[in-house]
Amino acid sequence: MSDQNELSRRGALMKLGILLNGAIAALLAIPIIRYLLGPVRGKGYTSWVSLGPLIQYPEGQTRLASFRNPYVRPWDGETADIPCWVRHIAGEGFQVFAVNCAHLGCPVRWFPQSGLFMCPCHGGVYYADGSRASGPPPRGLFEYAHKVEDGHLIIEAGELPTLATQAKLTDSRRSPCAG
Repeated sequence: MSDQNELSRRGALMKLGILLNGAIAALLAIPIIRYLLGPVRGKGYTSWVSLGPLIQYPEGQTRLASFRNPYVRPWDGETADIPCWVRHIAGEGFQVFAVNCAHLGCPVRWFPQSGLFMCPCHGGVYYADGSRASGPPPRGLFEYAHKVEDGHLIIEAGELPTLATQAKLTDSRRSPCAG
């Protein structure tokens, strides 16, 4: 009878294997669950960050600016400084573009002589308003939500702009009277 109560070597290894597989499955499930529950979490990691006074951005010009990611770690160093393109249209009218191409994320450059943004990786070209001109990008440049307060240009930073944020930005620009 004592033989039936003893744990055999095979049984012990089986239980150990099941325990290890369960632990690994639990560790792999954590990021999947966080991904699935992300939309429930809400807005995410965003914060309003100043790009500086309006006088830094002359009317009718596009300038490169940078801001410090509001959610940095001490070891991030210079990688926490994020560039963006600021286009001063007129008065308090601005557009703030992410520096990344909508094709594969390469940094675009502004060429004031031609009035175009160009991507060096695959030849993507964008007009001054950020809309797609030619090349492989499927859409225009992504824009940051922005506002002007106390003579400073402020953008919503923390997460890179995506199609989801573009939809919210477009909806907020529509007037309530528009049909």
